Amino acid sequence: MSTADLSDYDQGSVPDAGKMTFGIVVSDWNHDITSSLLNGALNTLKKHGAKNKNIIVRHVPGSFELTIGAQLLAESYDVDAIICLGCVIQGETPHFTYICQGVTYGITKLNLDYGIPFIFGVLTTLNHDQALERSGGKHGNKGDEAAVTAIKMVALDREM
Repeated sequence: MSTADLSDYDQGSVPDAGKMTFGIVVSDWNHDITSSLLNGALNTLKKHGAKNKNIIVRHVPGSFELTIGAQLLAESYDVDAIICLGCVIQGETPHFTYICQGVTYGITKLNLDYGIPFIFGVLTTLNHDQALERSGGKHGNKGDEAAVTAIKMVALDREM
């Protein structure tokens, strides 16, 4: 099990996001977790200079819908990167595996098809406590990590 704090990073290594535009697609399923991920991502983007007017947030029902939500956002807005936030908690059936595989494949495909970064900010945990630990608990907030990744990927794209 990871003991790393997802929110622990060298803030000086993050480029200025003042001229970047971001989309965020967030799942409403496991809302207590995903709302914390969203708050983490928003706070981190703003901390690094992103302007409110350059952050577009859209909600989808569940993690499986993140891919189509992200695709619709990419087709509707001129954004530099899209952050996909969700939480899938393992249950007693194989549903967890199918959802995780589908979302992982879908987000990977969007990266390749659209040529902009689609950031995987989806928690895949064994239980609710693990999700809490990674959405603002002792392991930090995956939303922070996703936002930093988005900023760095936009900067890399512009550098290339």
